[in-house]
Amino acid sequence: MLEIIAIVISFFFAMNIGASGAAASMGVAYGAGAILRPRNALILCAIGVLLGAVIGGGEVVKTISSGIIPSSLISIKIVVIILFSATFSLFLANLLGIPLSTSEVTVGSVVGVGIANQALYVNNLFWIVFYWVIIPIIAFGIAFIFIKILHYFKLTEKYAFQGKIITYLLIFAGFFEAFSAGMNNVANAVGPLVSAEILSVSKGTLIGGLFVALGALILGRRVLETNGKKITSFSKIEGILISSTGATLVTIASIFGIPVPLTQITTSSILGIGIAKSGANVFQQKIVKNMLMVWLISPLISLTMSYFLVKLFIETDLYTIFVLASLLLATVGALSLMRASKQERSTVHEEGGGI
Repeated sequence: MLEIIAIVISFFFAMNIGASGAAASMGVAYGAGAILRPRNALILCAIGVLLGAVIGGGEVVKTISSGIIPSSLISIKIVVIILFSATFSLFLANLLGIPLSTSEVTVGSVVGVGIANQALYVNNLFWIVFYWVIIPIIAFGIAFIFIKILHYFKLTEKYAFQGKIITYLLIFAGFFEAFSAGMNNVANAVGPLVSAEILSVSKGTLIGGLFVALGALILGRRVLETNGKKITSFSKIEGILISSTGATLVTIASIFGIPVPLTQITTSSILGIGIAKSGANVFQQKIVKNMLMVWLISPLISLTMSYFLVKLFIETDLYTIFVLASLLLATVGALSLMRASKQERSTVHEEGGGI
């Protein structure tokens, strides 16, 4: 029974990962006008995420499953707590339409368990957090410098960065970013299951990838709009820069098994372009302020939640109550996914033609 509950929560989490990662991967191509229909953007995202998970998701799975806390600590009950804490944080962010790093909430949940049991690989955690900070800064810097050079030398006036070739390059860059998301983010949902030996690495990446892809299709619309059109406007050549930078950085991190915040990397690139073009006024936008706030508090929320759930339900006899609460969350989540799917279908007739 507990294994079934853990699997259900894991796959629901995977669907929310797909919803959040949709904006990070294809939101740029959609916002720049290379893909006109949101549904097409989400379909490409789903395909890319699934391929990335199956082909290259194994290393990050190993890190999540045993690189932060000893695998001997992972029981079925602990798996449910980790997944519940991470899923709850991510689900709230998706309801608000805020792109959120699944790596941060998952690692936060695992760290909370480690602190509660006084067993944590601090050195590994330090390097993970270090990469969380430095990689988005690198992405921001690349985007900022590139746009400054582009406008200083008036390259957009000398060269016509338009046409089908640029459009297809941008779509490919977005697909590459979705692929990198599959490599890095699917581990957040299935890593705890692998650690508890409920699933093997290969089966975990395949099944997890399928549910992440499904989540992108069903629940990805709002986050796609947020990253694509509500932060700043950008051209197709700028979109290629954003997606290719994020995809390259995340792919490199995934090869070394480092879980990194893809959403923050992509959004940092967008902010870099916005500041290069419009100055610090970009930070005055409400949507940007909301994202920065969510980025800061979400890992702390999942960490705190998992810590207290361990203390409350593992060290007392209240675990049955927690199981019931987990089932309630899964039920509410399923209903929300169904509602989101119905709302998205109702908007199909309003969408114009295009790629």
